[in-house]
Amino acid sequence: MAILQWGALTPDDREAVRELAQICLDHDGGLPQLVEDSFVDKYFFGDDTIAARDDLGELVAVASLTYDEAGNRLASGLVHPSMRRQGIGEQLVAWGRKESQGLPVKIVAESMSPEAESLFASSGFSRTFAEYVMFHDLSHISRVLLPEGVETEPFTDERARDFYIAYRESFGDRPGFPDPGEEEFLTFLKSDPEFRPEDSRVAYSRGGAPIGFVTVAGDWIDQVGVVPTWRGHRLGAHLVVRTLTALKAAGSSRVWLNVGVDNPSWELYRRLGFEVYGTRARYADRITPGAAAAIADAESELESGESDPPTAND
Repeated sequence: MAILQWGALTPDDREAVRELAQICLDHDGGLPQLVEDSFVDKYFFGDDTIAARDDLGELVAVASLTYDEAGNRLASGLVHPSMRRQGIGEQLVAWGRKESQGLPVKIVAESMSPEAESLFASSGFSRTFAEYVMFHDLSHISRVLLPEGVETEPFTDERARDFYIAYRESFGDRPGFPDPGEEEFLTFLKSDPEFRPEDSRVAYSRGGAPIGFVTVAGDWIDQVGVVPTWRGHRLGAHLVVRTLTALKAAGSSRVWLNVGVDNPSWELYRRLGFEVYGTRARYADRITPGAAAAIADAESELESGESDPPTAND
């Protein structure tokens, strides 16, 4: 096992953490925003932090703990690709359990790897959510005609309710649908500083009913949905390629979207020219809080030597 020096992160480590996140994205893919300041601060500079450095002082692993609204501990971490399968991930998990003091731990992973998947499964965590992160390089955009009798219109305050209706009827039949109210949905949509109302569209049937929609923020297709009775008419495909064309004309070089790994729509996106860049996921404890605390204590007692991680913020 590599001999590492462990200690808490400091504000001076921000650039080194960003570089490590970029290395992990280049190797594994994932959410590209992970290297942005707001994401680095949110995921790696929480209430408790730990970092591992090699003999040259280079940052090779980090982890951070914070709290969610329910009081659960949220954990995020990174391990340099060249340092994996050496027990470092296991030490980060043990540190997280110890610092959580028996509270349930939820893992937030915006860049996944096979090593992380194996580590979380063997450490008592179950995956509760996973999405493919996909991108389109806009070099070739398919042409998909709008179904006959259908019209699309951009987002305006007057059409806002139609977007909500299309959203609710498109996704309401899915298990776990959050079912937000109209005000909550629209507030979330319009509060995004990169929301593009002119490129977000709602589709209407010949009779004027909202039957599909797409919302766009920055270079991202945020959501796209079609009501059940209009699926199979390539309306969703049209909304996607229309968005690609509009964003390319606006100067975008890539367009991104997230889609659930169990959602068959990802195959549609692939046929339209999207590629999988990586996976992001969430995990929850299978182990009871008391057992988690006992495991952490036992692992702490077994560890020894310079490579042992200290308690948080030592």
